[in-house]
Amino acid sequence: MELHDLRPADGATKKRKRIARGQGSGRGGTSTRGHKGAKSRSGYKSKRAFEGGQMPLQMRLPKRGFKSPNRLEYVSINLDDLQAFAQKHNLSEVSREVLVEKRYVRKNDQVKILGRGEVTQQLKVSANACSSMAKEKIEASGGSIDLI
Repeated sequence: MELHDLRPADGATKKRKRIARGQGSGRGGTSTRGHKGAKSRSGYKSKRAFEGGQMPLQMRLPKRGFKSPNRLEYVSINLDDLQAFAQKHNLSEVSREVLVEKRYVRKNDQVKILGRGEVTQQLKVSANACSSMAKEKIEASGGSIDLI
């Protein structure tokens, strides 16, 4: 076998379809594009989600919901969870840094203390926000709350 004898296996290659090369080629005239219409023209490109003039799905469905870019989302921690957390880790001060360190919240989370449950020990709490009920209960147990 020599280099000049090499050729592809039978059926491995096909001749390219040559369109728009006259009537004798069998692919002249409309050049395999059918008759008239946008798809037969050069430069045709369908728009995304175009359904042939039918009202597109995204326009048929109702519009719902809105998320304000200025919203403040808090991770809420109730007093019973806070009490359990403080007892588990033997803490008298609970701050965002401690909660992040113990992987209770993420470092960019805003923390809000809510009033469900009771506080039995004296806690010094610092958080981004606090409900009035939670503040009353913490102060009633002898603790204090700092808002960051």
